[in-house]
This record gives sequence, C-alpha cells and structure tokens, in this order.
Amino acid sequence: MTTLTSTGDVALPELQPRVSPRETLRQILLMAGRALHKMRRNPEQFFDVTLQPLLFTPMFGYIFGGAVAGGVSKYLPMLIPGILVQTALTTCMATGVTLREDMEKGVFDRFKSLPMSRVAPLAGPAVADTIRYTIATTLTFGVGIAMGYRPGGGVLGVLGAGLLVIFAAWSLSWVFTFLGTIMKSAQGLQGISMMVLFPLTFLSNAYVPTSTMPDWLQAFVKVNPVSHVVSALRSLANDGAVNGEVGWALLACAAVVAIFVPLAVRGYRRQL
Repeated sequence: MTTLTSTGDVALPELQPRVSPRETLRQILLMAGRALHKMRRNPEQFFDVTLQPLLFTPMFGYIFGGAVAGGVSKYLPMLIPGILVQTALTTCMATGVTLREDMEKGVFDRFKSLPMSRVAPLAGPAVADTIRYTIATTLTFGVGIAMGYRPGGGVLGVLGAGLLVIFAAWSLSWVFTFLGTIMKSAQGLQGISMMVLFPLTFLSNAYVPTSTMPDWLQAFVKVNPVSHVVSALRSLANDGAVNGEVGWALLACAAVVAIFVPLAVRGYRRQL
C-alpha cells in the first residue's frame, strides 16, 4: 500500500449553486446539437414530416373538396391551414416520445451527474425539432400550391402563417415533453397522445365549416384552441390580415409554454 502526501493546498474549482442564464443557453444549444446529430444518424425521424404533407394534403383535398366546397381549388384555402395544424400536432408529439425513449435507455442518467441546467436536456430537443416543423410547413404549402392553392396573403402572409404554426408546434411540444417525464413507457405516451390529438384536430374547424355542425358541437369547436390557431393561419395565409384570432393564438401558445415548461422541469427532477 502506498501513501500519498499532500504537497500543498490545491485550489479546487468553486461549484456554483445555480447555472447562469448564459450557461443555460449554451447548454440548450449543445443539447440541440446533440438532437440534430441524432436526426442525421436516424433519417427515419423525418418520415412523418415528409410523408404526412405529401399524403394527407391530396387525400383530404380530393376526398372532401367536392363535398365540402364544391371543388378542390375552392376547398384548399380551408384545407391547407387545417393540414398545417394537424401535421404540427402529430410532429410535436414525437418530441415527448423521443424523450421518453432516451430516459428508458439510460441516456438521462448521465445528465444527472453533470453540473448542468435541468431545463437544458428538455429544451434542446424542442429547439432542434423546429427544423422538423419547418420542413413539414414548407412541404404542406408546396403541395397545396402544386394542387392549385393560391394564398391571398402573398409571401408575407404565408411567411407569417408558417412562423405561427412553427411557434404553435414548439409550444405544444412542451405538453408532450411534460408527459414524457411522467409516463412509464414511450408506447403508453404515444397511445395517450393520439387519444388527445385526434379529438382536438377533428373536433375543430380544420376541415369543415363550424356552421355545419350541431349546436352542442359548435360550442366545443369555438373554444377549442386548435380552431383558433387554424383561424389565425387562414387570416394570415388567405387574407394577409393580422386580426384577433392571431392574437388569441399567440396568447394561447404563450400560456402553454408558461404552464408546461415548469411542469416538465418538475417532472424531470422527479426522475433524478
């Protein structure tokens, strides 16, 4: 057995009780880079954001166009914003599923021992997923234009609608991030998410006019947050107008972020 003798006082680095905002931002970007690296290594993560716009837009357009609006070209101004919201909802669901899978594989066990912000492992993938939302939004508009959609809002209206749906998808991804921290398995999270997404999407004004629904259903559709986001997208893309619906949609997205970011961080801490 050997004995080690101290040669003098060694200054140890002082540990900070909290991570500074600047360091938190740097860690979030590092986690976003990690998520982007995973996307490059797993191209199948882009299947949903590419196939959904390519399949659902023509399918819904040609099936419901004649019945709802009397023709596909007349139906596209109503359909495209609805497809944008549906694609955003199903895409942001993958954020929570991927997070839960990483937790099951033990990836987050390594983060527990690191002096890093608790929000960084959650916010990083959410930031990286904006790339997926951008791809889905661009493809949906592209397919719609190829089918004859001519947005009356022009370039600025389309750009505003695209930014709004990306922000809406990013804010809603925090709901699924929170669920990912409290669910026991990725399969369970995916099942519950689908049960929530489909009623919110189809019980809205995304595909049919609200006036064609029963009175009791209209009452739900009018308070459904998905309906407000769809109406806001139609105002921006079709009319180039920034009205009250746009304000309500932004307010609802901000409220979701304010509520579910602390809940997600709290759920993550319980995993530690």
